Amino acid sequence: MLQNLPFVTESVLILLLALILDLILGEPPEKLHPTVWMGKTIEFLKPRFKGSSPKIEKIKGIILGLIVIIVFALMVYIAISLLRKYLIIIIYIVFAGALLKTTFAIKSMDELSRPIGKAIEEGKMEDAKNMLRRIVRRDPTKFDDQKIISAAVECVAESTVDGITSPLFYYSVLGLPLATAYRAINTLDSTVGYKDKEHVNIGWFSARMDSLANYIPARITALLMVLSSWLLRENWRRSWEILKRDRNKTESPNAGWTMSAMAGAFDVQLEKPGFYILGDAINLLNPDHIPRAIRIMRLTTLLFVVIVVLPIILLMVGFLGVVLP
Repeated sequence: MLQNLPFVTESVLILLLALILDLILGEPPEKLHPTVWMGKTIEFLKPRFKGSSPKIEKIKGIILGLIVIIVFALMVYIAISLLRKYLIIIIYIVFAGALLKTTFAIKSMDELSRPIGKAIEEGKMEDAKNMLRRIVRRDPTKFDDQKIISAAVECVAESTVDGITSPLFYYSVLGLPLATAYRAINTLDSTVGYKDKEHVNIGWFSARMDSLANYIPARITALLMVLSSWLLRENWRRSWEILKRDRNKTESPNAGWTMSAMAGAFDVQLEKPGFYILGDAINLLNPDHIPRAIRIMRLTTLLFVVIVVLPIILLMVGFLGVVLP
């Protein structure tokens, strides 16, 4: 028998409100964004956790990661527990929905990537390169239009996981505290999870935690991208074939899944020079591939919510009685 029905309703309302807030308003101001606070906290702590040897620094990197993850998840848990206890339920739902929204970004990815294609169409290559720098780590100084579009499409594909489906997945499992913990893990990875001399030791734990956290969502998301390709009349058969063939070609154990699915859907080649080549260059990349990638991202998100997130909420809260807070 279904138990805790009111809690299921609350969880779903919080989720729906978060999605609506994202699609209408996008990101909150940086001063109010928890992810920005996480980044600043990590930057503040990083020099204080440098070690005298690689081994010591790795140990301190573990401590750094655990501090950030636990502190932010615990703060969210305490905040929403108090709000739920002392305020009327509608205020709690609004606050929780606004907080959940900060763990993912759909509209922002659209706003950051779509103008890149428009700039290329208008021949404004330097503008396109400058906009690309906002969403990727690589240096686009010598990129032509093909490499710029490739990088943008790759970013949309990869960000569908770490920017959308992963936090929603963890929200469905254990609510806002776990979604916040995931966002802290991902922020740690983007801040210290590099392999350069400065971060290779202090950031190794954060990088591995990020890979582990994205493992399941990345694979589910890639399969749903194939389904989205079919629904949007892209080449879903090639999407599936390239996914199977190229998913392990990236250094990341997760990024290759969604990027290869996207490459196959468009019959194009996505390339990070010197690192990987995904798909086959049956078609040349053109600016329209960026909004087409965004459409796949949006439909994949919808499918993920309906097929994955809502059933897990029903299972965890409704049947197993897991209620947070």
